[in-house]
Parts: sequence; structure tokens; C-alpha cells
Amino acid sequence: MTTRDPDFAPSTDADIIRPTERLLSLDVVRGLTIAFMIIVNNQTGRAPFTQLSHAAWNGFTATDLVFPTFLLLVGLSTVLSTASRLTRGATRRELFLHTLRRALLLILFGFIVNNFPYFHLSTARYYGVLPRIALCYFVVATLYILSPTWKDKALLAVACLLGYWILMRFVPVPGFGVPTHEIPINDHDANLVAWLDRHIFSAPHLYEHTRDPEGLLSTIPSIATALFGMLAGLWLRTANSRTRKAAAIAIAGALCLALGLAWHPFFPINKKLWTSSFALFAGGWSLLILSVSIYLVDVLRLARPRTDSNKPEALHPTLYKPVLVLGTNAILAYMVSELGEGILHLIQFSSGATLKQVVVAAISSAVPSPQWSSLLYSLAFVFVCWLIVLPFYMKRIFLRI
Repeated sequence: MTTRDPDFAPSTDADIIRPTERLLSLDVVRGLTIAFMIIVNNQTGRAPFTQLSHAAWNGFTATDLVFPTFLLLVGLSTVLSTASRLTRGATRRELFLHTLRRALLLILFGFIVNNFPYFHLSTARYYGVLPRIALCYFVVATLYILSPTWKDKALLAVACLLGYWILMRFVPVPGFGVPTHEIPINDHDANLVAWLDRHIFSAPHLYEHTRDPEGLLSTIPSIATALFGMLAGLWLRTANSRTRKAAAIAIAGALCLALGLAWHPFFPINKKLWTSSFALFAGGWSLLILSVSIYLVDVLRLARPRTDSNKPEALHPTLYKPVLVLGTNAILAYMVSELGEGILHLIQFSSGATLKQVVVAAISSAVPSPQWSSLLYSLAFVFVCWLIVLPFYMKRIFLRI
């Protein structure tokens, strides 16, 4: 849904975050996350740095932090946006229908992104990043509409993590055996997540053919990640000072990191399975990054005017604008990047070479190193995406989830 943002109001130094107030720090983190995502998703070869690639299986890199950070921000933003609509007089029924419509739109967008430009139903991929965001958003938004309290959300997050571990640890995988006995708990294909994926969709519909990194069962701990963000959002709406809010979020992040590392020997950190230890470890890093952003941007007001102003430039100072172009329109930026990759492959010259091959060849001739030319291409790609999204930012038109 593309709208002109009604909440484009400047931040203040008040302790309580008003429902109509937009936190600049959240858009900064979201913008950095989306920019990094586009970079790592659009390299032409081997990444020059390990941290620019996903962990092959068990383990963790900075790239593995992108999706959980975005999911956490979805949960956090859901609290603030839903509270804003409740303040304006929206009924719970209206909010639920609004949530359902947005979730279905995200699923539709996900199908378009996954299968553009050919849309062969025999090989169509139905799982994916946007469908997972849709499911997590629908769950956490519905929970908040039903009850804006925090205790049930915390208990549900714990239940998701423990329940997923019990399924992955104790339920026998048909045809393979019991995890930790006949098979490793995180076996690549002989795990309950992959087995279920293969029984819902055939191999051509799965991203890795034998399994899918956004499969159905692993959505359970992903919901816990979104709930972490919801709990952070509920905390941000309390009457505590922003300094205390940032400090508490940092402490929560450190605790999640410790719990994730402690769980790792028994249920290894694994992004593709979204293990419970991964949800905690990645969530911990996301919370720490969020706390730093809140402290620098909203507490110290780094590079921001000290007085309130109704002018948009007061909310979005020049220092932050390059990041906020993507951060305030994250879904649009994601779709532009994913569809743009397909268009580069679709456009062909008389020689038979695609536009992407021509661009990659030009960069490779200027930068002989395959790794560094790959990075240069991805940086150029994110810049082009930024240019496409920029007019929407300037007109204050935003594609909201």
C-alpha cells in the first residue's frame, strides 16, 4: 500500500514516545540493514570478505544478521504504528482487517519477487523473505490488537524457541531417525524442517531443491524474533527516559547473545534453519545495534537540531538522508533490488549478452580482481536502487507493510 506518511512529525525530547511520533533511529537502522542486504545479495562472484556471505551452514556472519534485524524492526514498528491508529480512533476490527490485507499483499509481493519475470507455475517458489515477513507480521500484529501487554508476548517467544528445539531434537525424522542419535541435530537435509518442506512442495519449488531457508517450520522461531522487536517497542512506549530505554535494550541484547552462545553447543547457531540459538544470538546483536542507534540519534541527537521544528529537514538532517531514503521505504527498496536483478538478466543486446553481463564485463576490465569487482558491482547496484527510491522519499510517498 503506497501512502503519503501521516506520521512525518519531528521527534521531541519527551520521555514517552507519543503514538504519532516517528523515531529517526529506527529508520536509520532499517536503512543500513536494507543497504547491506542489497550489497550482499547482488555480488557477481566470490565475496572479498567472509562477512559479506552467509555462513555455509552452522555458524554466523554479519550477513546472517540482515533478515533477523529487519524482522525485529517489523515487530517494533507494529507496536508504534498500531498504537498510532488506535489513538486516531480505529477499531480493533478495522485494525485486524488492515493487518490481514497487508499480510496478503506481502505474500503477493513475495510471489512476484520470487518468480519474476517468467512465473512458471511448475517451478514457482512460494516460500521466501516477504512471505515469512507477512506471516510474522500477521501473528505479532494480531497479538498486539488482542492484547497490548508484554508478559504474554514474552512467554510466547520462549514457547516458540523451546517448542522449536523440542521438535528438532526429539521428533524422529521419517526415513532418517532421531536427531543426535542416528543423525546430527542440524543435518543439512535429514532434519524435520527440510523433510516437511519436501512434503509440502516438490524439489523445483524449493530454493535449495532439498530444502528452503524460509521453510514453514522454521517460521516458528522467526516469530520469536519479531516478538523480540514487539517487546522492545512496548518498552519504548513506557515513561522511562530514553537513556534508560537504550540501556535496557542493550542489556537485553547482551543477555540474548549470552543465551544464544550457551545454547549453541546443543542446538548450533544456523540461519538457514533459524535455530533457537540463532534467533537469540542474532536478536541480541540486533538489539545492541538498535540501542546504539537510539542513544546516538534520539538521545544525543547526533547531527540533529536541538530545537523542535515542523520542517521535514529537522526530522531528516542531511547526515541521515542517504540512509533514510532506503530506511523509510524498505519494502519498496527490497522489491526494486530484487526485480532489478531480473530486469538486468532480461535485457539482451544483439550480441546475445545480457545487460548484467555487459555491466559486469565493464567493471571487471577496470578492476581485474574478481572479488573486488564483485563488490564494486554490488555497491553500484545499491546506488542505482537508491536513485530509484529517492523520488518517492522526496515526495514523501511510502510503501508500508
